[in-house]
Amino acid sequence: MSSAPDPQDALSDSRSDFVGDAPDFALEAEGLTKIYRGSGGQAEKLALDHVDLQIPRGSLFGLLGPNGAGKSTFINILAGLVIKTKGTAKVWNHDIDAETRLARASIGVVPQELNIDPFFTPEELLEVQAGLYGVPKRERRTEEILSLIGLSDKRSAYARTLSGGMRRRLLIGKAMVHSPPVLVLDEPTAGVDIELRQQLWENVVELNRRGTTVLLTTHYLEEAEELCDRIAIINHGRVVANDDKSALLGRLDAKTLRLTIRERLDAAPETLARFEPQIEPLAFGDEGGVGSQLVIAYRPSVTHAGEIVGALYESGLTLIDLSTEETDLEDIFLQLTRDADASRAA
Repeated sequence: MSSAPDPQDALSDSRSDFVGDAPDFALEAEGLTKIYRGSGGQAEKLALDHVDLQIPRGSLFGLLGPNGAGKSTFINILAGLVIKTKGTAKVWNHDIDAETRLARASIGVVPQELNIDPFFTPEELLEVQAGLYGVPKRERRTEEILSLIGLSDKRSAYARTLSGGMRRRLLIGKAMVHSPPVLVLDEPTAGVDIELRQQLWENVVELNRRGTTVLLTTHYLEEAEELCDRIAIINHGRVVANDDKSALLGRLDAKTLRLTIRERLDAAPETLARFEPQIEPLAFGDEGGVGSQLVIAYRPSVTHAGEIVGALYESGLTLIDLSTEETDLEDIFLQLTRDADASRAA
């Protein structure tokens, strides 16, 4: 009678799948729904509402949303920590139900919590984690990972002596020991100071540059705008936006033009009045001269900046400087979540 397959061998075999025919999408979800049962007389909670999402292989993908939007539930379903109610999900083309072991071996998750044993060194923690995933000693990448996360010089220090930023980097290292093609970071820079946050992102960008698909959730919108090439926004369990970053930023039809002029104005001249400028007094020059700044919000689809500048020259005012303010991700985020809330209430 044949013996049952060794789960360690299954994990070793699964790693060979990572270097085979790579799928177009690293993560896929279709109709993914999660309903938490109510307890103590409380109503059921719909955490995910028919989520359809495809995350391209090799991308640095941002998943944004307010607290309670469903981000962590989505991640935990992919990682096998939460059981979905219905729908399908795949990790590296492995169905999380039909190919559970392969799906879980294809993903590394960096949680929000610092779940590190304080009495182990970074080297020991990576070795133990690799053993748990069944990585043979000859295939372990402990040295490489320590170098990549910038902890080679701390390899023998107890984890309890590491700074918060170093522990965050160590969590990333733990998630990478089995060489998963997909890395998920759930609010990885929460509570980390600016300098350490920058170091952490350098590590993440380098991992992505080497081919790892990265899924990031964050509350720091400026980080997502700077780092991610594609962004989805989730609100009340629904995906309300999913697009290339540049296309997403182009959705909000709004810009601001700031015109600095030599003259002091109390009211807008007739040629500029139709643009409804806000007028702000402005001090400048070595002699303490006072001019004005005209702040004009406009829609590029309706009005060109050249029209505004032309109207300024037509008024006879003296232009000293001008600048434009582009739409940023925070504007998009606020507009889309407000629209989703309004639609939900209707």
